[in-house]
Amino acid sequence: MGDKAKNAAPATREPLKIGVLISGSGTNLQAIIDEIAVGKVNAQIVLVLSSRPDAYGLQRAEAAGIPTVAFNRDIYADVHAANQRIADEMKAAGAEYLFMAGYMRMVGAEVLDAYPDRVVNLHPALLPSFVGAHAIQDAFDAGVKVTGITVHFANAEYDKGPIIAQKAVRVKEGDTLDALEARIHKAEHKLYPKVVRWIADGRVSIDENRHVVVSEKQ
Repeated sequence: MGDKAKNAAPATREPLKIGVLISGSGTNLQAIIDEIAVGKVNAQIVLVLSSRPDAYGLQRAEAAGIPTVAFNRDIYADVHAANQRIADEMKAAGAEYLFMAGYMRMVGAEVLDAYPDRVVNLHPALLPSFVGAHAIQDAFDAGVKVTGITVHFANAEYDKGPIIAQKAVRVKEGDTLDALEARIHKAEHKLYPKVVRWIADGRVSIDENRHVVVSEKQ
């Protein structure tokens, strides 16, 4: 018995069950799907929920065999009811964490209370700079030499939750907005699945000062 215990393979974590919120083309969703498929991220996407029924990301999810739910503008007429429905749909699907991937609405207390410190957002700027929905355009217009991306936990304040990771993206001389946006999206597609992997591996926590700690891989 003792020898068998010594030689036993280490226990592996069950895949983290996650829900993904989208509003558009779903390129970051696809990046996560791809990393899960090749075994780099120990997670399972149990539901993709879109704020728009025509979002192309829904087709990406369906192609990968992932259940989907599509909201429309009428549902958001009552924002509190919409957020409660998001929480209910994700809980019913078994989601343990939620990842916003181009979700163009702010999640409310109904979702945040259902998933305390378990709602993650991706923002295309180096927070706290350039908050809001037009961060790439705002950074470009400001003439900064460096912008980037931020992955953070969502909270009740827009784009102000605890920061998990950031990646700088240089603004090149003669850059166009389209060229800058393309490089930012390329950086997103690398960093966001990496953060999903960290969380799935149990490496991310928040300390008493509300700062994120990412531990070394065991």
